[in-house]
Amino acid sequence: MTHPLGNTPTKIVAVHLNYPSRAKERVRVPAQPSYFLKPPSSLAGTQDAIERPTGCDLLGFEGEIALVIGSRARHVTPDDGWSHVRWVTAANDAGVYDLRYADRGSNLRSKGADGFTPLGPRLLDARQLDPAALRLRTWVNGELVQEDTTDTLLFPFGQLVADLSRLMTLEPGDVVLTGTPAGASVVRPGDVVEVEVSGDGLSTGRLRNPIAHGPALEPYGAMPRADPAEREAAHGSAYEPEPVLDVRLADGLRSVAVATLSAQLRSRGLPHMSIDGVRPVGPDGGTMVGVAHTLRYLPLREDLFKKYGSGMNAQKRAIEEVRPGHVLVMDARRDPTAGTIGDILALRARRRGAAGVVTDGALRDSAAIAGLGLPVYAAGSHPSVLGRRHVPWDTGVPIACGGALVQPGDLVVGDADGVIVVPPDLADELIADCREQERQERFITEQVAAGASVDGLYPLGPAWRDAYENWRKGETQ
Repeated sequence: MTHPLGNTPTKIVAVHLNYPSRAKERVRVPAQPSYFLKPPSSLAGTQDAIERPTGCDLLGFEGEIALVIGSRARHVTPDDGWSHVRWVTAANDAGVYDLRYADRGSNLRSKGADGFTPLGPRLLDARQLDPAALRLRTWVNGELVQEDTTDTLLFPFGQLVADLSRLMTLEPGDVVLTGTPAGASVVRPGDVVEVEVSGDGLSTGRLRNPIAHGPALEPYGAMPRADPAEREAAHGSAYEPEPVLDVRLADGLRSVAVATLSAQLRSRGLPHMSIDGVRPVGPDGGTMVGVAHTLRYLPLREDLFKKYGSGMNAQKRAIEEVRPGHVLVMDARRDPTAGTIGDILALRARRRGAAGVVTDGALRDSAAIAGLGLPVYAAGSHPSVLGRRHVPWDTGVPIACGGALVQPGDLVVGDADGVIVVPPDLADELIADCREQERQERFITEQVAAGASVDGLYPLGPAWRDAYENWRKGETQ
């Protein structure tokens, strides 16, 4: 395999996420760039075939802009980073998602195979280019599937070079793959992928690589496998995110009252599962059922707020990480004297498919939030922004909300009485027992309405058991 670099680089560094459009597909926005290495032996050129190993189904393409370092970079600044880039070219960061599980994060086997980093066909002189005015396009079988520009990048090229140079020396000839935009997906043998980078009237031309069958892997190590999550990740925007909560379970929890769930949890030795001090926003107090996605605020420290509270902070990342069926649960330390979410972020959460929002702090723009059609529970309203009291610190961690410990993945149920946390492994039996409890309470209510004493009736005692069983048979017929 040939490539346009001439000498083989000492390393190829690839960025995980850098385009907002791709971050939206991945349902997460990184606060800082993260990287993985690809071996120099993965380099290839235009017209070289990318081979999908027999047994793998999920060969992904990712059109990218590749930077080729021209002068040694060590401890350079973001303002100086671009000056160390000599060439710009097109790249395809190919990989098989069927092996991603085997080296999670490092991508060694999934993206390091021979031929999985084609570059070319032409190198563009970086000195003639504006790094914020480049266009990247990718075609599959002649159809345009990716198009984006570098003025949208989360992390500009100069920042990438500077960041990497803090800890490692970038040598002349080293390659930095700068991330892929939305639209990356799966290709199969017989398909053709083309990538082009252009800007300032210059073009790399189309990097063209056919997809071919490759040999099967010998069984000396991890073998191909892919679960639904990997398939979703591989296909990218071609797949809609699956709801995080099974519809059957959601319907079951929605069919019972929070008060009944609270009683059943207490009978199991779990009396502290309610999120205290929060009330539904809006007049209807509708029901809410979902899976906890957590956000933690810490007390304000002015010297840390700029670092943790500005830009794409934990609060905004938490919103962009929401998947259909998530309930965003926020730990604001029961401090209702500053807003923890406003109408714009609440609207974004609803557009991302959130099942609800819970905060033991305050809301801003509470009237607007009440009109969104999104179940929201809060400890109060306040006109101040969160920077008055809170620093958004981290997401996806166990938190305390309204006195309850909430873990990511817990089930969260709300109605007019309040909000309760349900351990996922108890959900099915809780639903069955709650339905039986509510059935008994309907019977008791009928008897009380007819004039019966509650003595021996509420809770249901032995004297009323036969009458209840006969009533139950009639209700189920």
